[in-house]
Amino acid sequence: MRKIAMLMVFFLIISCNNQNQSKPMDATKNEQLIKQYFEHFNNHDWKKMSEMYTDTADFKDPSLGPGIVKQTRKQIADKYAELNAAFPDLHDKVVQVYPSGDKHIIVEFVSTGTAPDNSKFELPICTIFTIENGLITKDFTYFDNFEEEEN
Repeated sequence: MRKIAMLMVFFLIISCNNQNQSKPMDATKNEQLIKQYFEHFNNHDWKKMSEMYTDTADFKDPSLGPGIVKQTRKQIADKYAELNAAFPDLHDKVVQVYPSGDKHIIVEFVSTGTAPDNSKFELPICTIFTIENGLITKDFTYFDNFEEEEN
């Protein structure tokens, strides 16, 4: 029994040492990139925001339809400009940022806005960004786009 306990302690020490020797992630750069992304979004600077993507990026977004849809920087800027026209005070409030490995950042945020008819929306969203060479290559966004029925 003592040998088993010593063996478990040995594996625990090795496990802890291996975690401490892992290469530091590029998460800080990626987190800064995403912070800048949301600043551009909230400033409604769609051109600067779209330039944070590769020339053509992969999107999963309920507003674009099912599956993966490729979008150019111009299409990205146009999409958000159109959304901004419908909701002039469009704003995203970041709730939490979750770095995941050296290429992914998961962001939980709440998007809000007011239409010209004074109707408001508040939508919780989660996006998984894939970042390579300092640019966003994939933007996989998840939200419930079905309105709740009132009883």
